[in-house]
Amino acid sequence: MRRHLPALPLSALLLCTTLSSCVRIAEVRERTPTYRSAPNVPGVSTEVERGIAAGLRLSKREPMAALGNYLCAAKAASIQLQLHPGNKAVRDDYNFAVARIFTSIRDAKLDPWTKPLTVPAAGGDFVLTRRPDARKAWNPALYDFTPADQFDVGGSFVKERSIKEGVGAPLVAVGRKENTDSRENFGLPRTYYGVTAVARFSGKTCELAFEDPLATEDVRIGTHTFPMSADFTVPVAVMLASTKPEKMGLARLLNPEKYADTARISRLQPYDPNKTVVLVIHGLNSSPATYTPLINSLRSHEEIRRHYQFWFYSYPSGYPYPYSAAILRNELDAVQKRFPLKKKMVVIGHSMGGCISRLLVTDVDDKLWLKTFGKPPSEVNVSAENKALLMQSLIFTHRPEVGRVIFVSAPLRGADMASGVAGRIGSRLVRAPGKLLAVGTEAFTLLTPLPEGTLKLNRIPNSVDTLAPNNRFVMNINTFPLTPGIPYNAIVGDRGKGGNKDKTKPCCSDGIVPYWSSYLPGAESELTVPSGHNAHQNPQAIAEVRRILLLHVGR
Repeated sequence: MRRHLPALPLSALLLCTTLSSCVRIAEVRERTPTYRSAPNVPGVSTEVERGIAAGLRLSKREPMAALGNYLCAAKAASIQLQLHPGNKAVRDDYNFAVARIFTSIRDAKLDPWTKPLTVPAAGGDFVLTRRPDARKAWNPALYDFTPADQFDVGGSFVKERSIKEGVGAPLVAVGRKENTDSRENFGLPRTYYGVTAVARFSGKTCELAFEDPLATEDVRIGTHTFPMSADFTVPVAVMLASTKPEKMGLARLLNPEKYADTARISRLQPYDPNKTVVLVIHGLNSSPATYTPLINSLRSHEEIRRHYQFWFYSYPSGYPYPYSAAILRNELDAVQKRFPLKKKMVVIGHSMGGCISRLLVTDVDDKLWLKTFGKPPSEVNVSAENKALLMQSLIFTHRPEVGRVIFVSAPLRGADMASGVAGRIGSRLVRAPGKLLAVGTEAFTLLTPLPEGTLKLNRIPNSVDTLAPNNRFVMNINTFPLTPGIPYNAIVGDRGKGGNKDKTKPCCSDGIVPYWSSYLPGAESELTVPSGHNAHQNPQAIAEVRRILLLHVGR
């Protein structure tokens, strides 16, 4: 028997793993982009070609001289843009030259942001400066810029490159320092963002401007307005490759207390009060990175960009999900103080994130508490600190800022795997936080008697426990309906291994969550996609989310 013991922890980890922490979810490789001239194309200037070619020859050993040549090429290309505004080859020349300006600035460690920079060039020096920006917080001196065309990207979550054709050089802006105010501003610890650079010339002065492709669709140069180019994939890929969130999923599952400070709402873009927030919530042993394929695809659609902004809720997934939901409610309270929402948000919850989302649109008041303890809070004899934590997790009403929920592969009634042998072993691998252990120790003997067949524990439940169908909380919460008036949609995965004719049977499943657990009566729509548990990454599911969001516009 001894030689079989190692297989048990492994099976438990497989239960807990919806994403493999060993998989490279994003890979980036920087390279030297290749310039392809377009001979004999009307409007393509030999002056542009000569400037770019000379700049590329000098870029390694004389970046300042290369910069002068790129400025000459960009100016010549901008003139051609006015003469041939619809010529793709001219546009490509302009974009390439502007991108190489930023390559030279980065490689030579130049600073045209705090004061104008004089650049020697054939025919006279250029003065390189930046356009004053209406965004008070925007200061290009705080970032390093790399043209997006210098990156090859890939990885399990970055399989498609979402770009928009147009004028301007897409850049990856990476903050030079950590954002010390990220917590109170609901931002990222370090900025990784996509901007589009535009160069405008007046004589020998080149003015560089930075546009946000998630906020601006067109750009004006001279007398013409052009669609603005953008790369929505590379900035996210650079962020994922740099921060490696796949290494955090399992750690945050097994030792949630160590990563308590990672429970937070964060914005993926600057706050816009006129756009609806889409808040995505990940599941067990996961991170917000799991939504990369979905967000990458959605951002490629102009109507989605115009009407929506993407935020995420990240949390240590070892917490029992009622506790994670309580933290989220506190975060939402803080968001409303810092960024009052004009429009109700759309919440997308995958897997256990769907269970958290369900609690945002459920009214239990003190009824769930009474089911758990059999008496009101005033009569439950526990310390004030522990009582407060229990009340936050068990007494709540729906969140008024939520206007729709999209449930994806959500085990709302639990998953049998969590209550089986592997699930019980997996549960024991999760290290309970000290504060929750204290609550369990004090409150355990005060609970109402368990009905026959209920999961029996001698401690406070963790996330794996709260995914068991016979868990006390799971059984109790499913006696409460979702709040009327808040529309919701369901997307479920089916591996196609049978049971489609009768979806109430467990054999219709995504491999982890059976249909009977995800089924939601009253859903505005329901779609089954051919997928395993990561249905939110399935192309059909992504198209369904897009359809739902477009229908939701204006609500």
